[in-house]
Amino acid sequence: MDKLNTDKAVGLFGLLIAVLAGLGVTIPYVPLLLIVCGFVYGYFTQDDSNIRVMISALALSAFAGSLVVVPEIGPYLEAIVGNIAKMAQGASILIILRNLYKRLHPVSAPAA
Repeated sequence: MDKLNTDKAVGLFGLLIAVLAGLGVTIPYVPLLLIVCGFVYGYFTQDDSNIRVMISALALSAFAGSLVVVPEIGPYLEAIVGNIAKMAQGASILIILRNLYKRLHPVSAPAA
């Protein structure tokens, strides 16, 4: 079993916030908290998972609105998935910025 490290702990915290806020619990600054959790999660994301995180952000954002038609629980599902999408979007933004930095940062010459 994998140990609980920073990215997993922050990811679980973000999911908890997303679910609670989606169920109607009043939490101040929910979008900011979700984006910051996403930034932290994106910072610790390994390079081989970058595409997966970005596709997840796109899919969650696209499909959240379609859940509202589910009888009785649709609005809650829409809010929960929409909140999770905000966290994934934060992770994607940081991954993109990190990749841009790696690409544009000049490589230092080896010491002679």
